[in-house]
Amino acid sequence: MTALEQYLGGLSDKRVGVIGAGVSNMPLIRMLRAAGVRVTVHDKKEPTELGDGYATLATLGVDFVLGPHYLDALDEDVIFRTPGVHPRFLEKARANGSEITSEMELFFAVCPCPIIGITGSDGKTTTTTLVSEILKHAGYTVHLGGNIGTPLLPRVDTMTENDLAVVELSSFQLMGMKHSPHIAAITNLTPNHLDYHKDFDEYVQAKTAIYRNQGENDKLILNLDDEVTRSLKASGNLFCTSKTQELANGVFLKDGMIYIADGGVRRELMPASDIRIPGAHNVYNMMMAAAVVQGYASDDDIRAVATTFGGVEHRIEFVREKDGVKFYNDSIASSPSRTIAGLRSFSEKVILIAGGYDKHIPYDVLGPEIAAHVRLLVCTGATGPKIAAAARAVPDAPEILEIPDFYEAVHAAAQQAKPGDIVLLSPASAAFDRFKNFMVRGAEFKKTVMAL
Repeated sequence: MTALEQYLGGLSDKRVGVIGAGVSNMPLIRMLRAAGVRVTVHDKKEPTELGDGYATLATLGVDFVLGPHYLDALDEDVIFRTPGVHPRFLEKARANGSEITSEMELFFAVCPCPIIGITGSDGKTTTTTLVSEILKHAGYTVHLGGNIGTPLLPRVDTMTENDLAVVELSSFQLMGMKHSPHIAAITNLTPNHLDYHKDFDEYVQAKTAIYRNQGENDKLILNLDDEVTRSLKASGNLFCTSKTQELANGVFLKDGMIYIADGGVRRELMPASDIRIPGAHNVYNMMMAAAVVQGYASDDDIRAVATTFGGVEHRIEFVREKDGVKFYNDSIASSPSRTIAGLRSFSEKVILIAGGYDKHIPYDVLGPEIAAHVRLLVCTGATGPKIAAAARAVPDAPEILEIPDFYEAVHAAAQQAKPGDIVLLSPASAAFDRFKNFMVRGAEFKKTVMAL
C-alpha cells in the first residue's frame, strides 16, 4: 500500500472540507471521492458563478456550502485550505478540533521521491524551470509543479523513488506548512503580497517555512547578496550564491566567471556572458539553479542548459518587431523589484507599460529606475497613479501617460514608439484588477501586439 492509499484510507470515517471549487482543486476532490471520502466544498461563489464546475462537483456527490458565508460553517474533521484563504480565517475551526492541511502539505507527506522546493520574491519561476531543465538533461524523470505548471498530487501514483519533484512554492502555499523539501532554495525576499500578509515579517515567516522542518541531511540554498536571506539560519546544510564575495561552499561570480566551490575547492563553471537569457538577474537565477542541482547534475549538464535555455514565457519574452519597434512581454513582473530587473536588462531607454492590481506594496523604489531606464512611462490599472507619482517624485522623470484601460495603454505605447524603440510590458503589479493572472495578462498583451 502506498503512502497516499494509506492516507486516504485513514479518512474513511472522517468528514473532509475542501475550500475552493476551482479547477486546481478538482483533482483533489476527485481523488477524495474516488476513495469514498465524504467531501464538503466551500466556495464564496454561488452555483451560477461556478458554471460547469458546479455540475461536475454535483455529479461527484459532494456537499456544498456556497456564497458569502462559505467559511462560517467550517467544522469538518479535516479541512484542505486553498492558498488564497489566509489561515487566520480558519482559526475558529482549528480551535474546535479541525485538522487544517492543504493539497501541497499532503503531497509533501506522500511523495515517494526527493523534493526540491524553490521560493522567493523574484526569480523563482525562472530558477525552478532551469533546475527542472538541468535535471532532465542529467537523465532524471522530473515532476515540475506547485505554483508553476499542474498540481502534483494527482501524479503521485506515477512517481518512483528514483524520480525528482521540483516545486515552486508561493508564500500562500507555505503558510502553516509542516514539511520541508530535501533541498530548499530562497532566491531573495523583498516586500510583496502585503494585501494578503499583515506585514513584511509575516511574509518572511511564510517564506522561511520552506526550510524550517529540514533535517541534518537536507540542504538550504541562500542568496548572500540579498539583505534578508543573508540573515537566515539553516536547519540543514547551507550552500550559498553570491556575485560579490568568494565562497568556500557555494556558487559565486568573480571577474565575469562563475565558480562552484565545495569544501574550499573551487572550479570554473562558465563565463556569465555565455548564459543565453539576458539580464543580470538571470545570472543570479542561473547561479541559484547551479547550486540547487549539485549532487544530481554535472557541470556539463548545467552549461548545456545555460547556453540554450531561451527563458520562461512572460519573462522578458520577445513578442515581435514591427516597423523597427521591438515588443517584450514581462507580465510575470508583479512587483517593483521584478520590473527593476527587467529595465536593467536593456542598454537603451524603453517605453514602459506598468500598473495593475494593488498589493499595497511601496513603489517609491521604482522612481529612480524609471528615470534612468525609461523614455516614456505609460501607467495603467489600479496602481497606475502610484507608479506615476513615484516617477514624478524624482529628478529627470520621463514623459508620463496615465491611461486606465490596459488595451488603450498598449495601443498608446505602440503609437508613441519610433523605429529602434523597445516597448516593454513590465507591470510591477499583479494582474487581478483586470485579469485572472499574469499569464492571461501576458497572453492578452501578445494578442494585442500581434494585431497592431
